[in-house]
Amino acid sequence: MTPFRTGCALVALIIATPALAQTGAPAPSDADLAALVRAQAAEIATLKSRLDRLETNAVVAQAAAPAAPVQQTGAAPQPQLAQTGEPRRTVPFAPQLAPPGPADRSVAQAVAARDNPSGLTTEWGAGLPVFHSADGVYTFKPRGRILTDVSSSFGSKYDGRNITTTGMRALRLGLEGGVGTHFFYQFESDFSENEVDVVTAFVGWRNRITPGLDYDVRAGHLFNDRSFEGSTGSDSTPFLERTTVATAIIPQRGFYGIGVMPRIFWKTGHASVTVTGDRIDGTQTVGDSRTVLGRAHWNPIKSDTGVLHVGLWGFDESLSSVAGTLTRNTVIGGRFNGALRVSSGPLTGGTGTTGYGVELGGYRGPLWVMGEAGQRNARLDGGRPDFVSKAWSVSGGLFLTGDLPPYNPRLGSFGQPKVLKPTFDGGVGAIELTARYESLDYSDLLTGGDGWAATVGVNWYLNSFTRFQVNAIQWNTDNRAGDYVGNDSGQTVSARVGVTF
Repeated sequence: MTPFRTGCALVALIIATPALAQTGAPAPSDADLAALVRAQAAEIATLKSRLDRLETNAVVAQAAAPAAPVQQTGAAPQPQLAQTGEPRRTVPFAPQLAPPGPADRSVAQAVAARDNPSGLTTEWGAGLPVFHSADGVYTFKPRGRILTDVSSSFGSKYDGRNITTTGMRALRLGLEGGVGTHFFYQFESDFSENEVDVVTAFVGWRNRITPGLDYDVRAGHLFNDRSFEGSTGSDSTPFLERTTVATAIIPQRGFYGIGVMPRIFWKTGHASVTVTGDRIDGTQTVGDSRTVLGRAHWNPIKSDTGVLHVGLWGFDESLSSVAGTLTRNTVIGGRFNGALRVSSGPLTGGTGTTGYGVELGGYRGPLWVMGEAGQRNARLDGGRPDFVSKAWSVSGGLFLTGDLPPYNPRLGSFGQPKVLKPTFDGGVGAIELTARYESLDYSDLLTGGDGWAATVGVNWYLNSFTRFQVNAIQWNTDNRAGDYVGNDSGQTVSARVGVTF
């Protein structure tokens, strides 16, 4: 360090005596030289003090640093948390399904995600990753869906029905996650009507009763467990719109309500009971309506390539004092043609509703069939007889590419498919042909109408979360009230591009 200090002193001396470097300047006096030497000595002392402090700090830091561990011969290697290259993936409920998100997992799946041997903290699911903490306790996943539709109707005797429209069937953004193996949550909002609408928003708890018998309990803003397609998400239905059983045989509050839903699962089925008030509406000046709903499904035949599905469901609803309007205008030939509906006509004075239905179907290889039927009795005040609504449907599909239908045996509904040959990997995707006949009858009322629709369609799944759908519909309505009365028929062609993540 001595040469370094001497160099610093010389630099300071040169900087401090610019006059010595100039030519032609007058010679300094003895007093000036003495003052200059004293100033230089002071600067050199200051620099030396700073260097001493720097050297002292460096020595202290080196002494405080921990010594490198000495590897002992024959000692067992310490476990490492470094991630391996093996992919992390939750096993789905059926081979033809995409893996479930954190809020839809069983206890066994949650335990497997926690006890992850690969050490990976990111798992790729359907569209977006699932994030896991290093200790496996916390999970988190963004979620959402984008469903864009176009629809064109023609052939009606009413020009007001022969229109072409566009719309967002769903435009959702949300999140889901879990803490440990038991606690989970989900929140999702929809923006499809160009305004914010809260859809699912709940917390839940799951556990195992005995091997092969699990349960969970959800509390919050809940989606109905009612009918086969009524329990299927809008991003998983095989047609652009749900069947009339799902859209007409329904509580007055709709598909959602705030309440609690315990569910129990066994190897060949599930059962649920839901007790809710109104959906989120921000109104607390009067009491809520009360709805009790139950559903169960059973798979008496279940194999890797086939399932027989049997389902029963029902609900009872007591309406609040401000929810007595029971007027219905139900989709029959395309969701985004507001003029194309089966109408009950004006109906007020409702006190409650009761509905029930049955499901029967299944799949064998790439072919699936499902039949549904339901009835809804709306109770009226003033001693008037009930308003009875009836609906039924038969639908089916065939995967030309050999993929299995995306049937979820845990919930008894359709889910996101696992495509065998995704287009993004150089494959053709999954191609499905579909057909459906459905009927709706409100004619129990003097002002009530009826209608039917026959639909053929094709679905092209590029991968498990991207699809194109086209439906061609022949429809017929016979309304007794409203702007479009009498027998009328026509055609609608609708198309959709959808992404779910």
